[in-house]
Amino acid sequence: MKKLSIFLFLVFCQLFFAQNFEISTLRIGDFKIFMPKTEADKIAKKGLQTFEDYEKTNKVSLNGENVDVTLMDQWIDDNKPMQKQIYALKTKSSKFKTKSGMGVGNTRDQLIETYRNYTNFEVHQYKDENGKTDIKSFFTLKDYDAGTYLTFVMENNIVVEIMVGMNEGC
Repeated sequence: MKKLSIFLFLVFCQLFFAQNFEISTLRIGDFKIFMPKTEADKIAKKGLQTFEDYEKTNKVSLNGENVDVTLMDQWIDDNKPMQKQIYALKTKSSKFKTKSGMGVGNTRDQLIETYRNYTNFEVHQYKDENGKTDIKSFFTLKDYDAGTYLTFVMENNIVVEIMVGMNEGC
């Protein structure tokens, strides 16, 4: 009986303290694209700012790891035309991974091998404002059903950052 009690206590602790480090075309951890500001504030445990410039972010600690959260006013529908919600997410933490195990630290070849059968992916090199190529490149999975994307930012073919956001081109 004592062993059963200890086992149940350990299982409870694992469930209670479980941390979400999942990345997908819709999320980084507990933050989800399209999530209303009120829900995002609860997860962040602070009031997040809304920006008109999508490059400005809120720095948030999620499960002890840094996540950049961008909120913007978004059109919802005719009954509720504008709502503050998550527009984009970024992290450089190697703890966050996709269900396939991909994240910061993986290589370009690993991404291609893992996602070669994914319906909509693209790889392209970064060019600066003068058209010069850089050491950065991007591996992007587009989720047209959800209207989102998941981008692995690479330097020298190694993932250094993950970005998830709304795909406005769909």
